[in-house]
Amino acid sequence: MFDITIIGAGVTGCAIARELSRYKLNICVVDKEVDVASGTSKANSGIVHAGEDPMPGTFKAKMNIRGNELFDKLQEELDFPFKRNESLVLCFDEKDICKLEELRQRGIENGVPDTMKILNREETLKLEPSLSDKVVAALTLPTGGIVCPYELTIALAENANMNGVDFFFGREVQEIEKREDHYILKTNRESIKTNIVINAAGLYGDKINNMVSNKKYEIIARKGEYVLFDKAVGSMVSRTLFQLPTKMGKGVLVTPTVDGNLLMGPTSVDIEDKDNLETTMEGLNTILDKAKLTVKEIPTRQIITSFAGLRAHEVNGDFIIGEAEDAKNFINAIGIESPGLTSAPAIGEYIKDMIVEKLNPKKNENFNGIRKSIPKFRELSNEERKALIKKDPSYGKIVCRCETVTEGEIRNAIRRPLGATTIDGIKRRTRAGMGRCQSGFCLNRAVDILAEELNVARKDITKFGSDSNLLMENE
Repeated sequence: MFDITIIGAGVTGCAIARELSRYKLNICVVDKEVDVASGTSKANSGIVHAGEDPMPGTFKAKMNIRGNELFDKLQEELDFPFKRNESLVLCFDEKDICKLEELRQRGIENGVPDTMKILNREETLKLEPSLSDKVVAALTLPTGGIVCPYELTIALAENANMNGVDFFFGREVQEIEKREDHYILKTNRESIKTNIVINAAGLYGDKINNMVSNKKYEIIARKGEYVLFDKAVGSMVSRTLFQLPTKMGKGVLVTPTVDGNLLMGPTSVDIEDKDNLETTMEGLNTILDKAKLTVKEIPTRQIITSFAGLRAHEVNGDFIIGEAEDAKNFINAIGIESPGLTSAPAIGEYIKDMIVEKLNPKKNENFNGIRKSIPKFRELSNEERKALIKKDPSYGKIVCRCETVTEGEIRNAIRRPLGATTIDGIKRRTRAGMGRCQSGFCLNRAVDILAEELNVARKDITKFGSDSNLLMENE
């Protein structure tokens, strides 16, 4: 019997788990995939939003502001890539400059620090020389930032696990039975008894809620496609560039990533299939066409990949956070679309406060909020590299040449708490395979290391679990 079961190992579920691990509670996280960050948390813009966009008074506005405030301390404790690079909202028509002021005022009402400024074209170009001739003004958002979404999620999960939270992967919740004083979660592998259920199931949050409550929700999968460019053009812009919505739509963003690439996107298309992550030529062309409004030239020869992510859009438009009215101890954290990544630490804090008020649990005196990431060979000085290789010679063997990832980093990624069990798991923890060649040179060696560390045959290694085996053998 668990005190609390969290459904969903995305950034929201892992943020909740980490906050609750501060207390003496028997907690588990269940997820239908084989790793954390396997849904929306693995494929998004990686933006830490300032908070000027959500409507005042909404959960989106409140969680966005508080979440943004928490990132500096969180990075210090959990050692994940994060940078406050400032954001700009670009205006393309003199008549629309008043809308920048409306955004600024909304930001102030939401609680964004009053450091935002409206710049004219010349002032804006001094900040970002690559902007297109169509830019006439911009709103500065100094508290905006960029983060690696999956490394953030992994950091939260590892720290929660270090502090006693159990994670059960490959468990799809198929039915929830509500008893008088507890719940029984029936999964594809076993049943789990729990006093409290926290629903952070992302795209399937409506399905989980609707198993228990008569208050039904509907979550639509909103697909966003992105284009990723090589690090050779990562410095083309230094800030995250948003487009002020025009009569032609909301537009796309252009931003550096925290790892030094250039990113453009997303599109926004509602789809029925919640597992459809296909990219399209139409999506690619849409992004490149809309991005021309932001920057003068698009370095198409430097495109290394495109990808798609799905956002969990609840039809009523706001985050749904709180206890179901007709299901005691069943707590929702669903419909967490943008600015969900920014909001996740605040949602974790908010739900932790709910649980503390409910249970009045004792504090976990052994809680340790510090977690160190895998040493990144590419970021070390030569002296630091020599010392690391002396300690562990496997750090002297480069596996991924594009991203300068060593064998030592890959083995570390597999051996850590909640370690990698798939190629995508290695990729998200070390960036092996994320460079210009997109695994062309390092994949075979990564498969070998995984098979050796997990003591399985090479043919059993998968890209992301289930039936995504990379190798086949003739019968």
